[in-house]
Amino acid sequence: MARPARFTIDQFLDAAVRRAAAAGPAGVTMSAVASELAAPSGSVYHRFAGRTELLAQTWLRTVENFQESYLAVLQAADCDAARAARGAARHVVAWSRAHPEQTAVLLHGADAFDRAHWPAPHRRRAELGNQRVHSALAALADALDLHGPEAADRVSLALIDLPLALVRRHLRGGGVLPAHAEDLAEQGAAALLTGPLATPPAR
Repeated sequence: MARPARFTIDQFLDAAVRRAAAAGPAGVTMSAVASELAAPSGSVYHRFAGRTELLAQTWLRTVENFQESYLAVLQAADCDAARAARGAARHVVAWSRAHPEQTAVLLHGADAFDRAHWPAPHRRRAELGNQRVHSALAALADALDLHGPEAADRVSLALIDLPLALVRRHLRGGGVLPAHAEDLAEQGAAALLTGPLATPPAR
């Protein structure tokens, strides 16, 4: 009877996240992850076909963890659209505060995790996750009665780009998020989603 595996895929990915947070994506190697767990190097190859597979799985599990919680806030049945939008902007910051190592992974971006060489199933998995978020944002824009060519940009800026910029500003330099960060994210989102766009000057 075969012995059960000593380490699970999640344990290897947890170790990869810690390595990425400490040393960047370049620090996520098969041997480094094995060393992080005091596991035989060969055990990593039993779980992942190679380093590209390890990097892809590290990114995908991390971004999906964020997306699942983000969509739960964005699509909360007990919230009206405006409240859901404010909650989603706050959630980007709150999740980042609660998961600093996973946030470090996301701030590097998928390209740093060798996205160009991911197998097709992993690329499709990433695209499906992004499509779910974009569809939810589009539904929110409709619920907020935001239409026109700028609606998608306005909602993405309010609920993704602006909160992430706030997170990046503080965490990229090794700092911590200030206590007021969630409030700033919410206030910025509210201003973007309710204020009119400036009328361009006549030419």
